[in-house]
Amino acid sequence: MRSSNPVFSRRGFSRDNGYAGFNAQPQAGGAAVGTQGNPYAQPQAGNPYAQNPYAQNPYAQQDLQGGAPPQAPVTTGRMTMDDVVMRTATTLGVLVVTAALAWALLPVDDANIGRSYGIAIGAALVGMVLALVQSFKRKASPALIVSYAAFEGVFLGVVSSVVDNRIASGAAMQAVIGTLAVFVAVLVAYRAGWIRVNRRFYGFVMAAALGFVLLMMVNLLFSVFGGGDGLGFRSGGLGIVFGIIGVLLGACFLALDFKQVEDGIAYGAPKEEAWLAAFGLTMTLVWIYLEFLRLIAILNSSD
Repeated sequence: MRSSNPVFSRRGFSRDNGYAGFNAQPQAGGAAVGTQGNPYAQPQAGNPYAQNPYAQNPYAQQDLQGGAPPQAPVTTGRMTMDDVVMRTATTLGVLVVTAALAWALLPVDDANIGRSYGIAIGAALVGMVLALVQSFKRKASPALIVSYAAFEGVFLGVVSSVVDNRIASGAAMQAVIGTLAVFVAVLVAYRAGWIRVNRRFYGFVMAAALGFVLLMMVNLLFSVFGGGDGLGFRSGGLGIVFGIIGVLLGACFLALDFKQVEDGIAYGAPKEEAWLAAFGLTMTLVWIYLEFLRLIAILNSSD
């Protein structure tokens, strides 16, 4: 199973990621070490986890005589949940700091909003380029990931200041609270088993996300060439509906990301892959925050 997140679907979270030992060694009779007793290891028809990037896991050694797993599996150099939490805290911390600096140093009053917004758009473009470069790299680059978070923070700081100071006072804090609430709710639901991430769920989310992005692109083209809000997907009642859909899609992305992180830890992903996990989670949280911020702006502008 691959995540919808383009970061997780690249080299870092794939079976052929180039790290020595990630391909299971064949045993007598054709079985791979670590596949006995693993329901996800055998690529059988109808198995939604047949393409699991960590399905062939040489680190889950079995006792060839009795078939029992070892009492103390080797974990040196493997990604852990603590690694993911620390790397995610680092990227989000950098993002928050640069957002706060942009809010304070780039005013959005009538005299300065043009300059501040120009800097924000430039930062967003740089962040997008850094994200694309990292997504196509063979390995995680902490420098690229932290730089992405810094530039994305500048963009979010200015946009948040514009909405908070010129449209809806307190909108930024409301969007933060909403984002945290979605994160916690999805995490609880995922851990409780209320959300089952399988091939059907993955296909549905990807199809919905593709349709959502295409509609937003069409709306943008109409707004650029026709003026106004294009087809109306970003304002009024229709804008509210699409804002809610955007938040729900972000929640689905979180579930897919949680599954990918869980699989990476369970099947022995290298420790440095925690940076990719942090990168992907940060991108998803930024998506949710922006959708909340836009939704709040629409609700207040329609009053």
